[in-house]
Amino acid sequence: MDIRRTILWMIFSFSLLLLWNNWQVHNGKPSLFGGSPTPTQTATPAPTPADASVPTAAPAATGTTAAATTDAAIPGSTAKPAAGSEKVNIKTDVFDLTFDTLGAQLVKAELLKYAAPGGGTEPMVLLDNSASSVYLAQSGVIGAPAGEGYPTHLTPFKLVSSQNDLTGDTLKVVFESEAAGVKVVKTYTLHKGRYDIQVEHDIYNTGPAPVNPSLYLQLVRDGKDPSDTSSFYSTFTGPALYSAQEKFQKITFSDIDKGKTNYTKQADNGWIGIVQHYFATAWIPAEGTVRNNEALRLSDNLYAIRSIESVGTIQPGDHKAIEADLWVGPQDQKAMSELAPGLELVVDYGFLTIISKPLFKIMTWLHSMLGNWGWTIVALTLLIKLVFYPLSAASYRSMAKMKQVTPRMQALREKFGDDKAKLNAAMMEMYRTEKINPLGGCLPMVVQIPVFISLYWVLLGSVEMRGAPWILWIHDLAARDPWFILPAFMMATMFLQIKLNPTPPDPTQAKIMMVMPLVFGGMMFFFPAGLVLYWCVNNAVSIAQQRYIMHKLDKEKAAATR
Repeated sequence: MDIRRTILWMIFSFSLLLLWNNWQVHNGKPSLFGGSPTPTQTATPAPTPADASVPTAAPAATGTTAAATTDAAIPGSTAKPAAGSEKVNIKTDVFDLTFDTLGAQLVKAELLKYAAPGGGTEPMVLLDNSASSVYLAQSGVIGAPAGEGYPTHLTPFKLVSSQNDLTGDTLKVVFESEAAGVKVVKTYTLHKGRYDIQVEHDIYNTGPAPVNPSLYLQLVRDGKDPSDTSSFYSTFTGPALYSAQEKFQKITFSDIDKGKTNYTKQADNGWIGIVQHYFATAWIPAEGTVRNNEALRLSDNLYAIRSIESVGTIQPGDHKAIEADLWVGPQDQKAMSELAPGLELVVDYGFLTIISKPLFKIMTWLHSMLGNWGWTIVALTLLIKLVFYPLSAASYRSMAKMKQVTPRMQALREKFGDDKAKLNAAMMEMYRTEKINPLGGCLPMVVQIPVFISLYWVLLGSVEMRGAPWILWIHDLAARDPWFILPAFMMATMFLQIKLNPTPPDPTQAKIMMVMPLVFGGMMFFFPAGLVLYWCVNNAVSIAQQRYIMHKLDKEKAAATR
């Protein structure tokens, strides 16, 4: 049987599958591999049922329709800022934050250590409330008697702290507001060099009767993909949450629109968040407190995920302090894992996590010695090729033997013509005589595929690659090669690999093999340089290994004929 024909068609079919999948994702359809499509808006979607006590718009009586409120914060809104809305700017060594006194909500977060997409000098803006982007962190207290309202993210607060710049290790930003006999003091504690913010809600009962309020922690975001989203590889943007029961769960904007969400509604642990490529925000309530989770659509192309927990009864004159953490920043796996269980899972490697996580740890270890992520990729690729050398050697040896008998195979084809039965029998006899396993060049490579796919996801999902230079013209391993040198080199190495392998006797198969470097190389023109660097090193080392094996076989054959 001609195994090569089957293998070639498998490779060609897989190539077509990859191209079709990328086309589907580009047109907003679900990825065949479980990725998230670009959200599409429907004319009259059914909103997800939500807790009606959490406000989604300013009360009509106050006339507040500020851009900082939820469903009034749709990009392009012409609403004027509310009378009680003032902006407060806070700076640390990693943050440039903007709070709105309306609700003491965080309405803008610039990450000073990360550049904005496009390679400019401006800092990355994660949270924002502008005409082009809505992404907010909010909280408030609900549960007031009918006709009244406790301080929420729509209630004017007063800034009571005086320091706006971090000069030591910590900085406290304090707001307070009182309504319906309940006073809320909201304290944000920022730390030097850290992206986690401690948020404390002190709830005072200033009225004559006991109160039973609830605290909600909420993230609001529009359904747009980040500006640096690529159509050639799929990354997730949307709400996510974690609980000890169901572990990490992602929720797509389209599922929220359709009312088809499936996630943990109640837990006494975990976190809620919103994830995008390289960055994330998350509210982490205190462990052991029962809370209800909700993911919902607030208005056209505006979504929220929130956690609501009961504070319990507060007697007159008493108060209760509720603590939570707010993460706003990069997907730093080490820092996230130290902050909350499962928070590092926002870097989602899917079903290959068991392989990807050790690979990432090896990468960080190599980087600690090399100090450059580009050389780290080179070193890791070399290390993997070294580990798999025995398998690769078996594969290359099999392919080299196949190449040696190619003239004999062609002669058999000419001898037997269209008699497939006799041709296959003669070929199998030749394989047996020459001790060739027709699958020997394929099976060892199949074993390595999960490792290479895992490494692909590690390189694609690691924020450490973002803005990291390598050498000369490569200034950002997370951006595509500006001069397309690496993709061109990859195509050249793929052509060379094809030349080293046996030439398919079928002209059609041969043409397909020659087209494949153009297809894959063309795709790599749009991939991050770090990924292309990995493929280039992998191809170059594979060629060197294959040439070495072929040279050994030639020497063995020459020695045998003496």
